[in-house]
Amino acid sequence: MPAFRQVGEKQLPNPVLCMAWSPKRDLIALANTTGEVLLLHRLASFQRVWSLPPSEYTGKEITALAWRPDGKILAFSLGDTKQVVLCGVEKAEILHVFPMQNSVTCMHWMEVTEESSALSSFYNSEDESKLFLPKLPTLPKSYSTTSKIFSEEKSDEIMNLMGEVRLNVLVLGGDSGFVELYAYGMYKIATLSGVSGTCRSLSLSSDLKSLAVITEVRSADGDPQICYVQLDTRLLSDCLPEVTRMARKFTHISTLLQYLHLSLTCMCEAWEDILMQMDLRLTKFVQEKNTSTQVQDEFLELLLWGQSSFVCAPVVSPSQGLKKLGQSIESSYSSIQKLVISHLQSGSEALLYHLSEVKGMSLWKQKFEPLGLDSAALEGAITAVGSFSLKANELLQVIDKSTKNFKAFFRWLYVAMLRMCEEHVPPELNKMTQKDIAFVADFLSEHFSENEELFDRKGKYFNVERVGQYLKDEDEDLVSPPNTKGNQWLKFLQESAHLKESPLLFPSFPQKSLHFVKRMMESVIEQCLQKPAEVIGKSVKQAVFLPLYTVPERCVSLNNMWNDKKAKMHHVVFCMPEISPGKLYVLRKGTDPNRSAARPNYIYSCLDARFYDDEMLTVVLRGDYEREESGWRVLAQLPLASALSCETEFKWEPNLRLDQQSGAIPCLELVLGNQWRELENMKAQFVAVNGIRKVACVLSANLRHIRVFEMDVEDEDDEGAESQNASADQDGLDATMASEGQGEEPKEEGGERVGGGGDAFRKTEEQLESEEAL
Repeated sequence: MPAFRQVGEKQLPNPVLCMAWSPKRDLIALANTTGEVLLLHRLASFQRVWSLPPSEYTGKEITALAWRPDGKILAFSLGDTKQVVLCGVEKAEILHVFPMQNSVTCMHWMEVTEESSALSSFYNSEDESKLFLPKLPTLPKSYSTTSKIFSEEKSDEIMNLMGEVRLNVLVLGGDSGFVELYAYGMYKIATLSGVSGTCRSLSLSSDLKSLAVITEVRSADGDPQICYVQLDTRLLSDCLPEVTRMARKFTHISTLLQYLHLSLTCMCEAWEDILMQMDLRLTKFVQEKNTSTQVQDEFLELLLWGQSSFVCAPVVSPSQGLKKLGQSIESSYSSIQKLVISHLQSGSEALLYHLSEVKGMSLWKQKFEPLGLDSAALEGAITAVGSFSLKANELLQVIDKSTKNFKAFFRWLYVAMLRMCEEHVPPELNKMTQKDIAFVADFLSEHFSENEELFDRKGKYFNVERVGQYLKDEDEDLVSPPNTKGNQWLKFLQESAHLKESPLLFPSFPQKSLHFVKRMMESVIEQCLQKPAEVIGKSVKQAVFLPLYTVPERCVSLNNMWNDKKAKMHHVVFCMPEISPGKLYVLRKGTDPNRSAARPNYIYSCLDARFYDDEMLTVVLRGDYEREESGWRVLAQLPLASALSCETEFKWEPNLRLDQQSGAIPCLELVLGNQWRELENMKAQFVAVNGIRKVACVLSANLRHIRVFEMDVEDEDDEGAESQNASADQDGLDATMASEGQGEEPKEEGGERVGGGGDAFRKTEEQLESEEAL
């Protein structure tokens, strides 16, 4: 392989905590100590594409990063608020936020690569819902200023969060053995238990047969113990078509719930902007009136006789825009009405459609009962959505009636004030029918009350506006519930013993607000979503548990995981700093726990290591002075083929940790050839790689200095690189590789090579110096 060519270098103002390359684009995401997420491009002098500043709502303590396999969404976790955020890469927009019970310490986002005829037919029939459901309208832009997370311009992105039809899973791990799996990054398909310690690294196999976890557990002597755990997730693999279909539907449902939430937020904003002003203005006027009679009587006196004992100016005069206020309230009513018809009802219909399909799936018990789909619970969710639709329809009727009453009241009040001020009354406003008078009387009787209980509960003499009470997020009953007297249908239902308890009829909850019914609907649907996650989580069993080594306090533990999709193997790279600081170990296990156990292979030791691809490992090595910060650093590529093809076997004693039997591991030498490069003037510590894009990013020990390398090109720009790499072909950078053995003791030379790993570095350094002199 040709030498690496440096293509970028940058000094950063804040220390970097996490970094991850995009799997599809030349982009690297960095998270620093201030809570800021930076998206840097490797071209154009490594310029910043965008940055996402920290937010008090989302959090400031970023603990992990992960890219969706298509590179369109970046996920990051926050430790201070215990949340996970999904961010769109194109516009740096936060698309989805969901809370966690524990702090997330690591995450991994993978895509399923298994193919089957059942999956192919599902992929082809995925768009059937679009044939029956209209496209949900975009939320209006005029109410996007007060949304904490989303703006209405993002409604399309919210509905497209799932991306491609092929299943992808976001795996999250945290403290106390906390592990959860999220389909498409949104729907939780499994909550795993039985994993001890704190998760440090995760890798879900692309065939969904197993999940490999590196955990940190407190040992008896108090030092952290690093362990390898492999969990059998065969249920996900065996039911892959069913899991994909169920996850797709439930993710649709999750996005629709978010869409309804946004729609209701817009309605609340429209009401609060204008209608609350009217509510407060009339309430203030009532409290400041200078009369001993009730305000309702005063308005009725004005309605009947055209005059009143109190002055109407404190409310609002024609010169202050009474007519304009009435038009604004009418416009606000119209906006809320359109949101209910076009957004709430459309979203509810789509929700009913998808829930009904999931219920149909649950009735196919042979396929979906093992996944935890409960038809009875889904029937309850459908009923809750139906109640929400009824409440939205009830709100439409209230809006229609309130609009008529408000228009009649303002028109009458406007004319009455013109007459009292002895101003000209337009002829079109001078006519008032008996129906208009009835509307005004209804308005006065509904919005003014002598009941002291209303004053105690609401703090107002003026009743809560009829539409606004539906939009208030309160558990209390409606102050002015709809009048159902004379409703023949309700009377018929109450008299019918069979229809009263019929599951075909949705309950209406006439005393509750729209917000209350929405929260009840969300709670019922959430229970349906959680049931499969619990059932799938209980089916996951621990297949392999291997205690690896102990890590002293304040010592960084190196471990990284990789899933070889072709060979169907889990790879783990780690080091044992206390036992063999000159070695780097690679543990290989088959993704199928029921298959014969894979033999553990071991190579090299370094500061950091990442799997470059299926055949190569990228490492950062430190030179001879390993116990001092002044040691020289090397970036190298290690081929795995020679190590993994070793025929010798190592007999693992199950009662002992690996570090307690490391002396029985045979050692082999590995020559790097020209697959390395010295990192001059840089105390390198960490590395992030992307084998698809053939790039690597090296981070310094102070977390402020990064260098970017193209890995598969000749370094023609740097002076002296060719001469340095030429000598490496002959002797190379020697390091030790531990492969599997079956009780064979390592040769003395190998043992010396393991213990004296620094000699290899020193020898190579002397060769480099002699070559430079030549």
